[in-house]
Amino acid sequence: MPGLTWDHIEDIALSLYENHPDLDPLAVRFTDMHKWITELANFGDDANASTEGKLEAIQMAWYEEWKDNQ
Repeated sequence: MPGLTWDHIEDIALSLYENHPDLDPLAVRFTDMHKWITELANFGDDANASTEGKLEAIQMAWYEEWKDNQ
C-alpha cells in the first residue's frame, strides 16, 4: 500500500497532532512542519512536491484537530 502523499491533508494533520499533541500548530514554521511530515514513517511522496498551499491546508487541519482536543 502506498504511503501518505501531500494530498492526504487530514491524515497528515492527524499524524502531526499525534506526534506533537501539546504544540500549537500555528506556532510552527513551515520548514519544521515540512521536515516532520517527510519524516513520518508512512510518508511516501516526493519531499520536493509540497507547495505552500498544501502546507497551509495541513497546518489548518492540524490546528482544527489540536483545537478540538484542548
